Amino acid sequence: MSQSQDEGSPPPPPATIGIQTAYPDDTIKILLATDNHVGYLERDPIRGQDSINTFKEILQLAVKNDVDFILLAGDLFHENKPSRNCLYQVTALLREYTLGDKPVQVELLSDPEEGKADGFSFPAVNYEDPNLNVGIPVFSIHGNHDDPQGAGAEGALCALDILSVTGLVNYMGKIDLPMTDADAANTGIAVRPVLLRKGKTHLGLYGIGNVKDQRMHFELRSNRVRMFMPRDKDSWFNMLLLHQNRVKHGPQEFVPEGMFDDSVDLVIWGHEHDCRIIPEPVAGKNYYITQPGSSVATSLADGEAIEKHVALVQIQGKEFNLTPLPLRTVRPFVIEEVVLADIAEEEGLDLNDQMEITKFLKVKVNKLIEQANEQWDERNAKAVEEGEDVLPRMLPLIRLKVDTTGVTETSNPIRFGQEFQGRIANPRDLLVFHRAKKAAARSAKVAIDQPELSIDDPDLSISEKLARVRVGTLVKEYLAAQELQLLGEGGMSDAIQMFVEKDDIHAIQTHVTKALKVLMNNVQPTGDIEVAEDDLEDMLVKAKEQQDKAYRENAKSVKSAKAKGKAKAQESDESEDSMMVDVDVGAGASDFEELDSPPPQPKKRATKAKTTQAAAKTTAKTTAAKRKGKAAQSDSDEPIILDDDEEEDEVPKPAKRTNRAAVLSQPAPKKAPAKKKATPAPKQSQLTFAPAGRSSRTAATKARGKIIDLDDDDDEE
Repeated sequence: MSQSQDEGSPPPPPATIGIQTAYPDDTIKILLATDNHVGYLERDPIRGQDSINTFKEILQLAVKNDVDFILLAGDLFHENKPSRNCLYQVTALLREYTLGDKPVQVELLSDPEEGKADGFSFPAVNYEDPNLNVGIPVFSIHGNHDDPQGAGAEGALCALDILSVTGLVNYMGKIDLPMTDADAANTGIAVRPVLLRKGKTHLGLYGIGNVKDQRMHFELRSNRVRMFMPRDKDSWFNMLLLHQNRVKHGPQEFVPEGMFDDSVDLVIWGHEHDCRIIPEPVAGKNYYITQPGSSVATSLADGEAIEKHVALVQIQGKEFNLTPLPLRTVRPFVIEEVVLADIAEEEGLDLNDQMEITKFLKVKVNKLIEQANEQWDERNAKAVEEGEDVLPRMLPLIRLKVDTTGVTETSNPIRFGQEFQGRIANPRDLLVFHRAKKAAARSAKVAIDQPELSIDDPDLSISEKLARVRVGTLVKEYLAAQELQLLGEGGMSDAIQMFVEKDDIHAIQTHVTKALKVLMNNVQPTGDIEVAEDDLEDMLVKAKEQQDKAYRENAKSVKSAKAKGKAKAQESDESEDSMMVDVDVGAGASDFEELDSPPPQPKKRATKAKTTQAAAKTTAKTTAAKRKGKAAQSDSDEPIILDDDEEEDEVPKPAKRTNRAAVLSQPAPKKAPAKKKATPAPKQSQLTFAPAGRSSRTAATKARGKIIDLDDDDDEE
């Protein structure tokens, strides 16, 4: 990431944990949470409401602690396309707890129009809208589960965009990635902040929504993550939100902790589910990292068993304090592992007696259930001491991992879990059997042919093999080596990738069903003529070839459509950085500085552009005057002076912006003038009523039915 200090200059003063003398008028209070995963197991009769109940508790904690705003670091929803029920409940909860007459104490210093929806007049930041009564603003980035899909002005939308245009969430950290490898070699990641102020405390929020870990790792290594900061950045408290792998899963499948900008004071790390919420220092850096973890357990792993927390962050000047807040609506989770071979040595357990092993495991599970219930009772007792109400006991999550090395026969784990129905929340995946891996012994037997993968090249070194490890590549090569007779390798590879990366449990099933349906249609006999077995094999081969050809053509058309959508936002003969944030450089100073990178070359701008800029400033002042006391006003009307490397005498022509936030902020295209002069529309919208004798309720019911039918047709397609 671009360094914020010139060579030879002293490093910025580090942020310190703990506020020495608190001044409420200068202290910004934030409720911090991440990975809510609303909608996880929503169809489960026991755990279906866990995620939404915990999200409700988080909003209640924000109201109870009287925070200035809520900060979410990705994965608000568990699925990329959340169900209607998830959207409905999240929207209702946000409206219930974040709207109100409570004055917003933090003043927005950055442009409220940055990233607003194209063709609409409402600002991108909800509490700057005079038509909304926002009590607690919510700022959020997207994660890998709820990331935008599509490209250009016609795509790249996600569920957070819906909540953004409704005025309930301020969606930040949108980054438009290049479509081709050629473009990727010439572009980087530009991060523009949301600048806030309360009293004498200045806060900069820098959000980076989830991107591929390989891409983020490459951009950081190449020093191409550019942060636009105010000129006096050392006097600001800078927070960076990101949603990436922190644990190393491969040579480039993670983001190193020590590669962020020196001016950052606190990094909010999303995506990792284990709770490490206490700020941790980074060697050689001045910033701290806090990892709140998920608010609901989405896997029965060791990291999920740590008690879940959110955080109350208080910032005053360059000092901050972080207070963990435990979540009470999270199910108690106890996980343990037993090795039956060790138990046999210690207690004389007969490894050949299945009944005796099952009896031992039942006793062990009962102890784990008692341990989980004790955790719940302790949590309730502590809450009662603090004046909270007692919550009814929830069924716990229990996971027992059993090493069955040396055991000849084991019981059915699903049948075993059914005996604890009504006592635990996960009877079907209570037990997990596994064996210790044995060293491969030399044998004269002929080994089964294994597919040759690209990483099996003997001429490659270990580091080169690790550098080539890609899940998508391995899956595609493995499927190609299997010589599939019915299913195409390309479509199957995409389905597996959706299953792994997006947690879409129906991806493989949907692909197989659709592929077999198309295959059966292609091998149907013509008329009453029966197909011979030899001819059937030839027909299957041809049908599979047609299926592969259709997949390649479809992938090519989708790619060209995305490129076409992005090309609409580009000038015809110019090659622009698709991730570049547009910066209008004035005659005396720039809006933002680009760290360690040369300023853009000035271009001549017509006089009309200057007039438009002056009109925009007048409109911004008018909008600020309509805030009706919702936010504290600036002590002066002077704009924030932000640093730049050079000052230009001429105002350059603004570059055509092609990132998603820029495309949404462009004005709507002008239509051709009508032959007849149209009557100007009234400022106040008129209410129209249905004529007598017509039931508006019936019409609404019919319209709703059509919408449902259309939506169902889309799902089938």
